[in-house]
Amino acid sequence: MHATAKRVELEVQHPGLVTVCLMIATLMQALDSTIANVALPYMQGSLSASYDQITWVLTSYVVMAAIMTAPVGWLAARFGRKNLFIICLIGFTVTSMLCGIAGSLTQMVLYRLLQGAFGAALVPLSQSTMLDIYPPEQRGTAMSIWGVGVMVGPILGPTLGGYLTSQFDWRYVFFVNLPFGIAAVLGLLLLMPSTPPRTTGRFDWTGFGVLSLGLAALQIALDRGEELDWLSSPVIIACFLLAGLGFYMFIVHLLLARNTFIPRRIFTDRNFNAALLTMGTVGLLLLASSALLAPYLETLSGYPVAMAGLIMAPRGAGTMFAMFTAGRLTNHVDPRKLMFAGYLLLLLSLFMQQGWTPAEPVPYMMLTITIQGTGLGFVFVPLQMVAFYTLPAELRTQGTALLSLVRNIGSAIGISITSALLDHMTQAEHAVLAQYVTPFARPLQAGGAVSRMLNPAAPGGAALLDSLANTQAQIIAYTDDYHFLLFAILPAMACLLLMRRPPALKKLPKA
Repeated sequence: MHATAKRVELEVQHPGLVTVCLMIATLMQALDSTIANVALPYMQGSLSASYDQITWVLTSYVVMAAIMTAPVGWLAARFGRKNLFIICLIGFTVTSMLCGIAGSLTQMVLYRLLQGAFGAALVPLSQSTMLDIYPPEQRGTAMSIWGVGVMVGPILGPTLGGYLTSQFDWRYVFFVNLPFGIAAVLGLLLLMPSTPPRTTGRFDWTGFGVLSLGLAALQIALDRGEELDWLSSPVIIACFLLAGLGFYMFIVHLLLARNTFIPRRIFTDRNFNAALLTMGTVGLLLLASSALLAPYLETLSGYPVAMAGLIMAPRGAGTMFAMFTAGRLTNHVDPRKLMFAGYLLLLLSLFMQQGWTPAEPVPYMMLTITIQGTGLGFVFVPLQMVAFYTLPAELRTQGTALLSLVRNIGSAIGISITSALLDHMTQAEHAVLAQYVTPFARPLQAGGAVSRMLNPAAPGGAALLDSLANTQAQIIAYTDDYHFLLFAILPAMACLLLMRRPPALKKLPKA
């Protein structure tokens, strides 16, 4: 037996092949969280749905995935990690095919609900498995490989979805999962060792029920809030009230109940608690900053889709570079220092973005985006190491599930806040700029072609003035969004003070 085998919780003969299968499962789930976004207009026509109805294709998946992430740890302990993984991977692949052949909106929403339920376990189970099959001194590299799927998957999803939809049909957005799902299932069946089920007592249906209520209500409110004008809608108000009630009841139940499906002792680990708080910010920045880039480049800067994708590509490259670098450094450098360096890079990139204009040089924008991706990578991998250094091995699956849940909630909150802030500030700044459009404004008094074009009384003059004011208002609103994201990093940086330095890792002797 190799010397390293004594320091792994799950011994495998071919860890590299198992890692490939785990990465396929992770990428499938991460891609499907965003890959269907660009295909919605095409689905709308095929399924005879209105705009409000077709958005449930996305909402149903997100809501069910959030609900079913929480009990992954209990299910893995009760039925065995390998058994649960294989069942969820098969179910995810089958429901993906069902989504591809759906003939009505009702069928599509039902299949997306099932797809979200099966897919919820894939990311936490793959992460906990990789933590168990590698010794501590190799986990930094393992987490950097695993993190590529989690971080880059949502970024590549819209690009891949747009290509499949334009070149083939929107149904191939779901069909693409079939060959990869089959390969991953066969690989894990043959190579992944079984973990025996453990008797964990009766399932905590009360805790699961109130937490599901809170998560579902919060996700619906965040997903539909912008469309329904937030607190001016009774539906959104009711969702927020139900979310608050559900989370309150869950906390009370967690503190007082004898049997809970999330073990209370997992929250006694100081590093893990700090990692949970930090992960919410990482989730917020990951998708919110990405969601702001595409419309800025395409709408304000006027770049075609292909060029916008090329400009955004360095973000993923920077993330991958930083992940692999951080994975190798975590054994030699305090992970908290690497995270601090990552936060400084994020602050720098957001500070640079605050000064962007639609005429910004492409190299400068690509540099900014590269710095941002590098910062995310330097935060994400060390964060995984800090979170699980001191957490007992038997709690890792519950821990990975909670981290995935918090990251997804943070992403939903980030996208909702930045979208709402962008709309609100665009309207507010438009109103401010409109005050300066008077007969006494110099451009309207100068004479010549410009003043005639901008004359509100001339044909098209009012529309042109409104368009110019709206463009300038959007530029200012984007600056406000980047300003918000910049200040959102500060609480996460404060969490570094709560983290204890992980014990130094000593290299094991070679076999």
